[in-house]
Amino acid sequence: MEMKTVHIGELGDIKTGSTPSKKNHDNYGDYALWIKPTDINPEEKYTRVVEEMFSEKAANDCRSRLIPAHSICVPCIGTVGTKLTMTPCDCFVNQSINAIIPHKEYDNDYVYYLLLNFLPNLKSINKGTASGREYIAKSAFENIEIQVHADINVQRAIGRILSAYDDMIDNCKRQIALLEEAAQRLYREWFVDMRFPGHETTSIGENGLPEGWMRVPILSVYNIKYGRTLATKFIKTEGQYPVYGSSRCIGFFDSKTVNDYKVLITSRGNAGRVHRTYHKESFVTNNSFVVDTQDEFLHIPFTYMYYSLLDLDLPRIVNGSAQQQLTNAMLENVDINLPSEKFLAQFAPLGDSYTNKINILHRTVEICNRAKNILLPRIISGQIEIHA
Repeated sequence: MEMKTVHIGELGDIKTGSTPSKKNHDNYGDYALWIKPTDINPEEKYTRVVEEMFSEKAANDCRSRLIPAHSICVPCIGTVGTKLTMTPCDCFVNQSINAIIPHKEYDNDYVYYLLLNFLPNLKSINKGTASGREYIAKSAFENIEIQVHADINVQRAIGRILSAYDDMIDNCKRQIALLEEAAQRLYREWFVDMRFPGHETTSIGENGLPEGWMRVPILSVYNIKYGRTLATKFIKTEGQYPVYGSSRCIGFFDSKTVNDYKVLITSRGNAGRVHRTYHKESFVTNNSFVVDTQDEFLHIPFTYMYYSLLDLDLPRIVNGSAQQQLTNAMLENVDINLPSEKFLAQFAPLGDSYTNKINILHRTVEICNRAKNILLPRIISGQIEIHA
């Protein structure tokens, strides 16, 4: 396969974005997507959800900076070399982003994966500082040399192969979102709206709850303890056990701290956020609490535990000046509704069926990401030959 060396500026037209005045509230609304580096999720090809959007006025004022769909956006101020995205539709970006609009002799998907593979090298490219942050000037970015496949048919084949992984990942994540919404709706229907099977004939006790239900302190039902301290240097991109930090899986380590799926509560930083593991064995850092049922409450289904804790809105009780924190002491005054064992037994097979499907889909996403990351450098470099 023929390879050639080009400058990034030869791949396409490069535009930078802008930020309309925040003092004029008419500039922001829900008319057009406006992507900032903080909106970009490194684990997703497209950025569809953003913090702020342009109004129709701002879109008209900035129409010369409109970025077409399927352009490649690379942050060059601040988070240099850590993320990029492809635009899902015609949209706008801010001034921290260089958007590449590929020329006709280059396949858009191929350019995305080409730059995804090159991304870590941006750290070493002629950068200065902008307000103390990493910075690559547009001219320096355009002049970066990069090896590309000369044949656009090969480019298209590479784009299709790698896109198949991202399409599968995107499909799984959409299914996960639907299943999580359905599971939470089922939980709320039964245990918040009190429309469980047989609710019409169920007696209400003096505590205002269905007969057999109790209002009890959370710590009398759940054993809530910190995860283990783990230095960042020990967290790897590959390993035997996934590591869960303050809100998600952040890498791998060669030792485990928990068995079976666990509900977690963030204790530092974004404190009070309820999340959970998607692996039977994993390591949980001390940025999260691990929640287990006390011995006399082992009948509580995992799905009920997760969504009931999620429903508590724990961020409202956190405090801390330098960093928000949640402690066991703050949880001592938190009470929860504890349904009767009969209702929990009825709910368990329904709720946990959603949880089991979500776990499988999360692991599918993980497998696809791992396979794509192994294939990416080999196929982009030409180590694996692709024939159009």
